Amino acid sequence: MNDSEKGTESPVAAASGQRAEDGKKAMAEYEAAALAMRAKTERLRAMRLAREAELAKTAPKPAAKRKAGTKSASAAAKRAAGTLSDWLDAQERGGHRA
Repeated sequence: MNDSEKGTESPVAAASGQRAEDGKKAMAEYEAAALAMRAKTERLRAMRLAREAELAKTAPKPAAKRKAGTKSASAAAKRAAGTLSDWLDAQERGGHRA
């Protein structure tokens, strides 16, 4: 007689069967969670796109671009400050570099 005829399972076979059931249950939970995540992502994406479309309708037009020949105030400030090599020379003369 083998184990199936006796009606009793060996502890190894019982543990193996339990692991298989646990695996199936875990996979079902994982797939359900993934499905819920995809549904939530779709819903949030639709809400975001609707909000962006609404904002695009009411948003003011962008400011006119400046002409290519004009310089910004920050560019003028950078030129007035000098170059990196000028700054390094001043640091050496001031005794800041050893």
